[in-house]
Amino acid sequence: MTKFSKSNWLPMKLVENLSIVGEQLRLARLRRDLSIEQVAERAQCSRLTVAKLEKGLPTVSVGILCRILYALQLGDDILLLARDDKLGHVIQDIEVKNKKRASKK
Repeated sequence: MTKFSKSNWLPMKLVENLSIVGEQLRLARLRRDLSIEQVAERAQCSRLTVAKLEKGLPTVSVGILCRILYALQLGDDILLLARDDKLGHVIQDIEVKNKKRASKK
């Protein structure tokens, strides 16, 4: 059974992953010697929004995340999401093994 966070709408594993992503973004910002204000200005959002993302809060939109990644010169990292779909490939392979013949096209 999946354990949910206190807010009871996100599984704990997602809450943990968001926290890790937030920390990674914070470290990327610090490695570039940028303040939260500078990133917020470049991403055209508020300092509070950048801080929320760095804390791993799930309320920041995907669009803002993309703009912050872009501000940190990490815009292409969004392409890494779901790139290696191991489960999807396993399901697909099982279906292929069970087929007797190719589909008619």
